[in-house]
Amino acid sequence: MFGECHAHIIMDGVNYRRAVDMHKNGPDDQIIKAHLKAYQDKGITFVRDGGDALGVSLRAKEIAPEYGIDYRTPVFAIHKEGHYGSIVGKSFATMREFHDRVLEAKKAGADFIKIMTTGIMDFNAHGAVTGTPLDAAEVKEMVHIAHEEGMNVMSHTNGDYGVQAAVEAGVDSLEHGNYMNEDSLAMLAQSHMVWVPTLVTVRNLMGDGRYEDEVLWPIIESAKENVRKAFQLGIKVAPGSDAGAYRVLHGQGIQDEMDSFVEFLEEEKRDDVYRWLADGEAEIKKKFMRL
Repeated sequence: MFGECHAHIIMDGVNYRRAVDMHKNGPDDQIIKAHLKAYQDKGITFVRDGGDALGVSLRAKEIAPEYGIDYRTPVFAIHKEGHYGSIVGKSFATMREFHDRVLEAKKAGADFIKIMTTGIMDFNAHGAVTGTPLDAAEVKEMVHIAHEEGMNVMSHTNGDYGVQAAVEAGVDSLEHGNYMNEDSLAMLAQSHMVWVPTLVTVRNLMGDGRYEDEVLWPIIESAKENVRKAFQLGIKVAPGSDAGAYRVLHGQGIQDEMDSFVEFLEEEKRDDVYRWLADGEAEIKKKFMRL
């Protein structure tokens, strides 16, 4: 069974605010254990978390061995003040403060650093990303600082500018990567980066009513086209569902993600698709553990 290369154990796939409130007085072991049990029941033995501001993923890492799970976490994600990211982490205003955050995460037991360089998809404007992306020079300095501290970097990034800035900065994995063009994909193909598309965060919304299916379908088609191109170009890709996001359940999320890849690459042999993803997951496991 494949591992889960992008999850948020603080979330429950149903109601984000309620899920976070359950941990506001400290990580709730019973909830964490229920999520870990969901992974165990699916035969999943590897989980890479995207972090949170309340120490829940760190506590999950401590408990996970009881469930036979290799659990890795950045402890919290790091975002620039005034930009997207408070949902999963802590902020910085200056590069000195960013460095302090890196050291804070490292001291707390982070396996890697997660940065937020762009917003998320704007469902009201196809192809648009919310907010303003961080400047490429700033992203490069952030990655340099993390690498100098011996920490690899997971980057929440969407849109062409954000993706190309992340590639040029040398991040180690690209999370989401929605709305990439040919140039962005070509840069990924020439890099050592691993792309984790998190396909089901949109696919699992189909028919839900939160957004019109007519709004979601072009996003899904865009992702499908880019996954096909990534396969053809030999881009390193790993399966991660963003488990915990709305309608993406722990344990089941990665199965939904694998089904998405098989459907998107319907013209390819299933074994070839699985082999491709297994290679990407192997890169994630190698890169995202504290040395």
